[in-house]
Order: sequence, then structure tokens, then C-alpha cells
Amino acid sequence: MKKMVLVLVLIAGAVFAYAQASLPNYQAVSGSWSMIGGRLHQTDERARLARVNIRVPQASDIMTYEFDAKYEGGAEDGHAGFGIHVYVDNAFPREAWGAGRSILLWLNYDERPLTSDIPKGFSAQVYRSLSNTDMRLIESIDLNEFFYYVTDDDLKLAWPVKIVINSNSGEVRVYDPVDPTYFYYFNLNRSYLPLRGDWVVLRTNGFKASFTAQ
Repeated sequence: MKKMVLVLVLIAGAVFAYAQASLPNYQAVSGSWSMIGGRLHQTDERARLARVNIRVPQASDIMTYEFDAKYEGGAEDGHAGFGIHVYVDNAFPREAWGAGRSILLWLNYDERPLTSDIPKGFSAQVYRSLSNTDMRLIESIDLNEFFYYVTDDDLKLAWPVKIVINSNSGEVRVYDPVDPTYFYYFNLNRSYLPLRGDWVVLRTNGFKASFTAQ
């Protein structure tokens, strides 16, 4: 189980991010969010829609999102998730499935997925949020091969995250947390462009985590 939950955070460190260099003002919406020792913690492992709204105007051509993520406990029930809505047009002050008009990058661990669109075990999804209740799955990727690269010692680490998004072209670059000179990339559908928004929404599902807040 330790190996499972660390893969969750390790891949999250390679796939998702929030903020630009430091954490701006944030609005805790659901779950249990607090600042502890200079880090933003979500401590309710039972919360399925834990969310925090973070004000980050995103209108420039290139946006860089950086932080680190650390697993803090939970996720023993075989279902957990972690993700970030970027380019959110309007921050919703209550628990919700979507986040206005935005793009959600999501990492998922589920031993018993409810639909065939979500692979059993580790996977990553990209969703397009059209409203606080309407989410459309764009892509789902099986990540189970990464399970074998994680050791128990890795569980103690905070993993660096860096994502660069071109809001006009739709190119998303995800930098390797181990080798910062290497990145993975994909392109969003041009019908979604240009990307604009004033908020990001960080969310967790079924585990405790902490994030850099400098």
C-alpha cells in the first residue's frame, strides 16, 4: 500500500501543478485545508471532493506552474485522486464536481473503477469542465507501468512539479521531477483556445497531502 500511494504522488509530481513560483491567496472550499510549517495541507483523507480555490490570473501566452507535492497519509481504501483545474473562469465557493469553464488534469488510483473509460489501478485523465456540474472526459491514460519504479523510501519525499502551458497554442509541457531537462508534452484541442482564467482549483480525493507554499 505504501508503494501504491507514493506512485500516486510521484506521478502527480510529473503531471499536475498550481501557482506561479509562490502561493497567492487561497479559499478553502471543502476538505480540511490549513497552513502548517509553511506548507498547505489537506488533512481529511475521507473527503472525496476536497478543493481549494487559488487566485492566479492566467491571460499570458505562457503560464508556468511550479510547486512540490508530498503524500501525508490515507488512500488505504483502494481509491484516491489528485488534480488541478487550470484557467478557471469563475471560482465556485462550494463543493462541486466541475469548476466553471476550465481544464482539469487528474491523477487517479482506483481498484474498482465504475466505468470502462477509467483503467483499473493507476491512470491519468484530462477533463474539460463546462460548468460546476458538467465535466467531459477528453483523454484517459493507463499509468500502471510506473508502479514498479517506486520504493518505500520515496514515500518520505516531496516531489517537485513544473508544468508550462501555452494558452494560445494549447501545448502542455510536463517536466520530469527527476531530470528537469526532460519534459513530456501533449496538445489540447484548438476548439478550447485561447485559454483564459483568473483561478486555479487544487483538489484531492481520499488521501492527505501537502504542497509547497512559499
